[in-house]
Amino acid sequence: MLTIKQITENTEAVIRGLEKKHFKNAKEAIEQVIAFNDKRRSTQNQLDKNLAEVNSLSRTIGQLMKEGKKDEAEMARNRVAELKETNKTLQADMDSATTDMQNVLYTIPNVPYDEVPEGTSAEDNVVEKMGGMETELPKDALPHWELAKKYDLIDFDLGVKITGAGFPVYKGKGARLQRALINFFLDEARNSGYTEIMPPTVVNAASGYGTGQLPDKEGQMYHCEVDDLYLIPTAEVPVTNIYRDVILDEKQLPIKNCAYTQCFRREAGSYGKDVRGLNRLHEFSKVELVRIDKPENSKQSHQEMLDHVEGLLQKLELPYRILRLCGGDMSFTSAICFDFEVYSEAQKRWLEVSSVSNFDTYQANRLKCRYRTGEKKTELCHTLNGSALALPRIVAALLENNQTPEGIRIPKALVPYCGFEMID
Repeated sequence: MLTIKQITENTEAVIRGLEKKHFKNAKEAIEQVIAFNDKRRSTQNQLDKNLAEVNSLSRTIGQLMKEGKKDEAEMARNRVAELKETNKTLQADMDSATTDMQNVLYTIPNVPYDEVPEGTSAEDNVVEKMGGMETELPKDALPHWELAKKYDLIDFDLGVKITGAGFPVYKGKGARLQRALINFFLDEARNSGYTEIMPPTVVNAASGYGTGQLPDKEGQMYHCEVDDLYLIPTAEVPVTNIYRDVILDEKQLPIKNCAYTQCFRREAGSYGKDVRGLNRLHEFSKVELVRIDKPENSKQSHQEMLDHVEGLLQKLELPYRILRLCGGDMSFTSAICFDFEVYSEAQKRWLEVSSVSNFDTYQANRLKCRYRTGEKKTELCHTLNGSALALPRIVAALLENNQTPEGIRIPKALVPYCGFEMID
């Protein structure tokens, strides 16, 4: 959530940034926030004056009674009573203005950094880097959903029977490959200094608002209405919310956490896109990185996360590219975001496997996640997160890009985790 200071000190720059993200009615929304804030401040000023007068009169009444000035004391009491009634109205008006301002702020996305490219869609993203090994497949190469059936790795029809489309059942070496990837990603994160967290996979609404999934992605989340809880779309939500309403000591930063969880996304509106096989699921496994840092260090933290994800793809021997997302393709909460995609040789298409974002103070302001400086001042932290990695499309690319006439080859880095070198 944008801070009032950001909006009032750099109003025109904020509006330009929001327009870069193609946020409709940016100027009107910001003007609303400023108007509600002005009302809140003026009401607060009047309330403070009234409270000061009440305190002054209350001290005077006792003295007037001692001096026998009963009429003047009674007048003072009446004035106090009148002020207290007025103050009730002022407090209600101030609370209402604060709530109205907060509700508008919740609908306003983060302002992108200057280095975010202009653009309206994925076609305008900028390719920053390409790497990995090119793959040459046999002429009769199969897509992963056919390979999964051929080697009895994943049963999509059984998932439909048990739950519905988008909930596959992993079997045999398919299940072992999933578990191997999870352990590999967690070990790599731990070796890079991340502390493993095992959080709940359901969260309350406050957690959803804290990281910005609510109200922006409410339609994409599975809602347990009886208990008013949400299935998480990513471990970012519970792990970042560990620090909601927390004031950290400067010496605790940076905080580096990782977590493996199941993730749940309704993917509403995705019908008609290429959703075959593992390309788009409602439930999937993912290892997430979450970092909290001081503002002056967050750019370096972001780069370290990008290097970590790139290192994973290199060890998995997959062809990849890194995209700097344009304003129109960025998430609601990001100030800057890079996507990692792997190339699916059998499908002849790029598959997104990670987004690594810096949220600046946007999430921290919602979460009230702060740190105390050496000068004992409290400042908002910067929060960052990234997938390291999401499994479904990684599995798809591994199966497709490593198929041979003898079977599917397992990358060397995964063999100790899988316990086998080939799926045959």
